[in-house]
Amino acid sequence: MPGPMIKICGVTTPDALDATIRAQATHVGFNFFPPSPRFLKLDDAPALAEQAEGRLTRVGVFVDADDAFLADAIVAARLDAIQLHGKEDPARVAALRARFGKPVWKVISVASPRDVAKADAYATAADFLLFDAKTPKGAALPGGLGLAFDWTLLRSYKGPLGWGLAGGLAPENVADAARSTGAALVDVSSGVEIGPGVKNADRIRTFCFNARNA
Repeated sequence: MPGPMIKICGVTTPDALDATIRAQATHVGFNFFPPSPRFLKLDDAPALAEQAEGRLTRVGVFVDADDAFLADAIVAARLDAIQLHGKEDPARVAALRARFGKPVWKVISVASPRDVAKADAYATAADFLLFDAKTPKGAALPGGLGLAFDWTLLRSYKGPLGWGLAGGLAPENVADAARSTGAALVDVSSGVEIGPGVKNADRIRTFCFNARNA
């Protein structure tokens, strides 16, 4: 059985993207949430989009963005998919999928079995789900904080959509995470960094190797 798909998220530089390509990840995440230390300016997106062309699936990460900003980012980064990490309800998710004609991923923030159950509401609205750790109340960012959740909460999840795992993943635990959850995709951001937003090529390489060989 092949390992899961691998997404390196929050890539902002050509060097980090090159490391992601060389490590044989399958997806790259471009973060378009301005408060994030991994925010990618629209002016910087076209060059990275070109570099990733034909090598990685380009996923744009958004938090309650408006349609105009989404449209600009989709063009600038040549996005292959849209990841929604805010409070977007199923109707909003379905509307964006219809408007832009791109696969839409919805992040489900998890701290309890009730949170996992919320995924069912997106079964016909989204194309893919990403289970992430719920951030503390008052946190400035909805993700990228290196927080994990109890992966056993996903053992009974049998929804109709493909799904991935995010939150607190790192080279040291990704193999166990992939094995214990059976996730179709593993997603990492801060776990392959040596500082906020600063990707490390060695950690990217080790993460991808360990995920593939889980």
